[in-house]
Amino acid sequence: MTAAEVDDFIFRIFPQIWADDKRSYTIEALTPGGARVRMHYAERHLRPGGTISGPAMMALCDLAMWVVVLGHIGPLEDAVTTNLNINFLRRPAKKDLIGDARLLKLGKRLAVGDVTVYSEGEDAPVAHTSLSYAVPVAK
Repeated sequence: MTAAEVDDFIFRIFPQIWADDKRSYTIEALTPGGARVRMHYAERHLRPGGTISGPAMMALCDLAMWVVVLGHIGPLEDAVTTNLNINFLRRPAKKDLIGDARLLKLGKRLAVGDVTVYSEGEDAPVAHTSLSYAVPVAK
C-alpha cells in the first residue's frame, strides 16, 4: 500500500482518530521497512505540568507502527498491537511530534519494530518504543 492508501484506509475504518474535525496525525512517508507519522500539536495532548503526555506519545508510536504494518500486509483491519514498551528520554517541546517507525521483522503471525519520537525540528529523541503486532491471516 502507498501512504495515501494507508491514510485513506485508517481514516475510513477508524474515524475516532479525528478530533474537532481535524486530523490529529499525518502520514508523511511510507517506505520499505519504515514510516514517518506526524502528531499535530494540540493542547489536548498536554498533561498537568504542561508537557505532552505519555499516552499521546504512545498513541503516535502505535499508529506509526500500524502504518508500517499495513503498508506491508495490506488493508487488514485485524492487525493489533500485542506489545508496546516505551522509554521516555526527555521532555518533548510543545510542538508537533514526529514518529519514525522501523519494521524489524515481518513474520506470518507477528511483526516487530520500533519507533523513535522527536519534537519537530529537534535532533535529540524524546521517546523510543519497541512494538509487536499480531498479523492476521487474510480472509
